[in-house]
Amino acid sequence: MRRLRLYLRLLRIGAVVLLGVLLAAAIELGSRIGVVTSMERKQRLTQWFLARLANALPLQVRVIGECPGEPMLWVANHISWSDIPLLGALLPMSFLAKAEVRQWAVLGWLAHQAGTLFIRRGAGDTAQVNRELASHLRDGRHLLIFPEGTSTAGNTLRTFHSRLFACAVESGCAIQPVAIRYLRDGEPDPLAPFVGDDDLLSHLRRLLAGDLAEVKIQLLQPIRSENMRPRELASEAQDAIVRALFGAAAELDQAA
Repeated sequence: MRRLRLYLRLLRIGAVVLLGVLLAAAIELGSRIGVVTSMERKQRLTQWFLARLANALPLQVRVIGECPGEPMLWVANHISWSDIPLLGALLPMSFLAKAEVRQWAVLGWLAHQAGTLFIRRGAGDTAQVNRELASHLRDGRHLLIFPEGTSTAGNTLRTFHSRLFACAVESGCAIQPVAIRYLRDGEPDPLAPFVGDDDLLSHLRRLLAGDLAEVKIQLLQPIRSENMRPRELASEAQDAIVRALFGAAAELDQAA
């Protein structure tokens, strides 16, 4: 029964990915023959696709808080690749991802077609990336980044890279902090984290073979960027997410 469930879920995921490939291929073909698809339309199509991908995962999502009406820089703790479809299903938005994602079979190509920006760790191109991020925000687009720079098992939070917050200062957009937790039987889910040397297919098989898990997404109080420096924004956003995930005592421990 467990194996049958895995195969059925794999088939559903495969069907969704195939649909995404067809959408992205249609956009690419259109661009080659002179039919330009606007970024706004790409984002709406991406949201539609990610919502179906999120629904195909064995995850029961509970969203706490309201999505902002104005464009904001979304910053979230990072646990798994599944963070992207879960959050991307909420609103049309752009993403910042590590350059390695661009090399993933199918999904990397889909991410590129959806307008994802890629950054190479340690490559020294942060200034150029920040200019592109600020341009996205000024154009009225929501933008999601994971300022830890890597994923964790969900029981801790790494220091936020403040340089990634410069785009909010430059564009004048507010910060939307997001706390995301994966739970199984009320405890942190051991299957959801995608960390270290995990490969995507092996992780996907483990996740799909498991029972239904709960995902709690908290949309926290936005942080205005006016008269703030990137380091201050990073610190305030990190503190807000720490409080949401681990409580006020954890924030004090982190400050110490």
